[in-house]
Amino acid sequence: MKIWDISRTLSNDFAEWPGDEPFHYRLTREIAKGASLNLGAVTMSVHNGTHADARFHFDSKGESIENAPLDIYFGCATVVDLALAFSRSKQKHLITLEDLQPHAEQIAATSRLLVKTGRWSDSTIFPNQIPVIAADVPAWLQKNGVKLLGVDLPSADEIDSKSLQNHHALARAGVAIVESLDLSDVPPGIYNFAALPLKIAGADGAPMRAILWRD
Repeated sequence: MKIWDISRTLSNDFAEWPGDEPFHYRLTREIAKGASLNLGAVTMSVHNGTHADARFHFDSKGESIENAPLDIYFGCATVVDLALAFSRSKQKHLITLEDLQPHAEQIAATSRLLVKTGRWSDSTIFPNQIPVIAADVPAWLQKNGVKLLGVDLPSADEIDSKSLQNHHALARAGVAIVESLDLSDVPPGIYNFAALPLKIAGADGAPMRAILWRD
């Protein structure tokens, strides 16, 4: 069985969303300083690194992450590789139906879609601009029975978006959002997928360890 770890590594160099709480790990006790063990502590935003968005993140009346159904985050997933298309054209900034329709059968069969754009290769540098889904994509995902969309980007919306229209449209379509995946070493195709968010009461999102595997 081969396993692909598609989580971004959290470190003190990780580039947080501008203005958000950075990730910081420190040792509070150290064997080297006479303690009986090494003991670490972490401060961070729940949106550092690979994470799930709860609806509460963009809707005050939405459910918080501990209430999200776990079956959404476990099962088969289709990886669609658009990295070549995005690398060929710096003007391309939308993930369109034309990009996804050739893979419609696989996407419908797995009900989870992970999109590889290759546009955020260095986790220590926050991107100035990212690709986003076109406005008609959420309805198409809903029509094809998709219940989870994962992207290798820090958001499903533009960096400077205030309305978060894609987040709201995906929620209306019943599609959960996973952000900041690392799909750099993953070929396109169908995989087994698991990425369970931490159970944090009242939280607007949660970090996750995301993996793909094939038997």
